[in-house]
Amino acid sequence: MGKIIAIANQKGGVGKTTTTINLAASLAAEGKKTLIIDADPQANSTSGYGIDPKSMTSSIYECLVDDYPMAGSQVATCCEGLDLVGSRIDLAGAEIELIGKPERENVMKRSIAAVIDDYDYILIDCSPSLGLITVNALTAAHSVIIPVQAEYFALEGITKLLNTIRIIKSKLNPSLEIEGFLLTMYDARLRLANQIYEELKGHFSSMVFDTVIPRNIRLSEAPSHGLPALLYDPESRGATAHIALAREIIARNKA
Repeated sequence: MGKIIAIANQKGGVGKTTTTINLAASLAAEGKKTLIIDADPQANSTSGYGIDPKSMTSSIYECLVDDYPMAGSQVATCCEGLDLVGSRIDLAGAEIELIGKPERENVMKRSIAAVIDDYDYILIDCSPSLGLITVNALTAAHSVIIPVQAEYFALEGITKLLNTIRIIKSKLNPSLEIEGFLLTMYDARLRLANQIYEELKGHFSSMVFDTVIPRNIRLSEAPSHGLPALLYDPESRGATAHIALAREIIARNKA
């Protein structure tokens, strides 16, 4: 059975999609069969792999709203061993359409059940909100990665997200755990970035990944070419950092 990891933080611009795209490619490169579920109406994980949403026969929207089977909704990516269930802008209206569904918080979990045995890891790219789609992702997930940007307002909103996780754990998904806090856009030359890392370590200890994701131009450029950094520039610091993160996650899940 695959491990489902949601990548979530309601604060925008912290690197959720960048993490999803590049961690998934790195897990696949490490021999792990991996699936990305793009649960963000902006569909950046979809376009970041060069996939045109119009070319997909179905997306996560149809899986959630129309009960379209997830088995068959996957499309292959440019990375061997990595599939994607894409998103479209119409996902923005899915929250309203889900309101009347029975057990509406469990719709994504039920949909994933059909493919969970086909993958080692399933990564869910969440939107920057704590709405019903994100609640669905957290209810379906075994764990959550929380990207934290290395900037002044980094810790703002984490309390709210942790409270949401606590509520979901108590009411909907008792087995939900925090996979780890991931420091992104890190610049070791800046004292502030190092202070934020120390503050995270002080608050959350071993829950903070040893790997940090540096601020790296190749990470920013790669999605415009429809590629993860690992294929765009394998030697870049962004690519090697995500390989290190993948290995850290694999090691943690072997323990």
